[in-house]
Amino acid sequence: MESVWKGTVELPQFESLQGDSITDVLIIGGGITGILCAYFLKQRGIDYLLVEGEEICHGVTGNTTAKITAQHGLVYAKMLGRAGLEKTKLYLEANQKAIQKYAELARDISCDFIEKTAYVYSVDNRRKLEKEAEAYRKLGLNDAIVECASLPFPVAGAVRMEKQAQFHPLKFLAEIAKGLKIYEHTFVTQLMPGRAVTGQGNIAYKRLIFACHYPIDNKHGCYFMKLYQHRSYVIALEHAEQVEGMYVDEKKKGMSFRNYGNLLLVGGGGHRTGKKGGNWQELRDFARVHYPDAVEKYHWAAQDCMPLDEAPYIGQYSPTMPGCYVATGFRKWGMTTAMVSAMVLSDLLQGIENPYEAVFSPNRNILTKQLLFNSTEAVWNMLTPTAPRCPHLGCALKWNRAEHSWDCPCHGSRFAIGGKLLDNPANGDKKME
Repeated sequence: MESVWKGTVELPQFESLQGDSITDVLIIGGGITGILCAYFLKQRGIDYLLVEGEEICHGVTGNTTAKITAQHGLVYAKMLGRAGLEKTKLYLEANQKAIQKYAELARDISCDFIEKTAYVYSVDNRRKLEKEAEAYRKLGLNDAIVECASLPFPVAGAVRMEKQAQFHPLKFLAEIAKGLKIYEHTFVTQLMPGRAVTGQGNIAYKRLIFACHYPIDNKHGCYFMKLYQHRSYVIALEHAEQVEGMYVDEKKKGMSFRNYGNLLLVGGGGHRTGKKGGNWQELRDFARVHYPDAVEKYHWAAQDCMPLDEAPYIGQYSPTMPGCYVATGFRKWGMTTAMVSAMVLSDLLQGIENPYEAVFSPNRNILTKQLLFNSTEAVWNMLTPTAPRCPHLGCALKWNRAEHSWDCPCHGSRFAIGGKLLDNPANGDKKME
């Protein structure tokens, strides 16, 4: 299983940490968020060090669909009702600035950056599209509801957002990462105030950025209650009809579409980690019907952290952890949100007030229906009397037949058959008995 991104680029390699080290800012996580944070800190002359437990971009970043867009599903009508007009405008503006920053950087990087129109379509609910179009009007956006002639099935329509983009994320990051102070194969096993423990040495730090997808500290911030993880699947098809833009279904279990070169990327089959879902089989069944002459060239899966509401968590990790920052809960829109995170956090680390800080604050109100669902799921699986169990917080692991892994339905940790850690927040391998 390899994504088209991993199969078509050679990433720079970095040494592992050897002995103790000291840094002003320690960044944990070598995906797109951590690398962009390191890039901006270097530009600003701030001393930093990035550590990655495996190789850079080996996880979620290497398994994205790589859409750079401020259109995050039918998010704006919901956000207007929850957060009001001012914060919703700031959310949109932050993501639009992220797209502009990618375009600026991509001018000097060969990464297949292309401007595209993004669409959220609905198969059967035009009323939802009309509500989102009304939200677009209030935000000063084009509010047109259009047909989707590129899709191989009938839809009720789609709302569009123009001047969005797509790219090859690893070609982009291969250049951005060059010359950065990065240590690979340096896994943080324990965190203490001002000190991170790894197998190769201790790192003394003044400030810390958690850019490791799912935060690994359980003592502060209640992220184990504020997040759950969701898996989704992608197949890359050759000899399939091209689409004109980037498409995503408004339904959680719907499909997404975009092109890369002569390939059509079809995403879907998703489910909460540890639960059952359609996975690649759903996509392959779809392709046999709608693209009978297509040939599958790549297939891969991604895992996303889902917050309690529409916005990710970017900012101070917790009031009880001064000097510590986090970027998580990207809700399947990690490309744009990673750039937002890097721009916001690099300001906060310099004591510069950022206009978007309040929109993404990890310390905002968490009393939502999703919190109740997450808590119920965790309690149920903690009380389930089966083995094996997740070393993170003790939930019963579930066997994932499609991917041959043990998955945690509470917080999303995943383990290979032999116990090797595949996805955090678990902070190490699982001993299989």
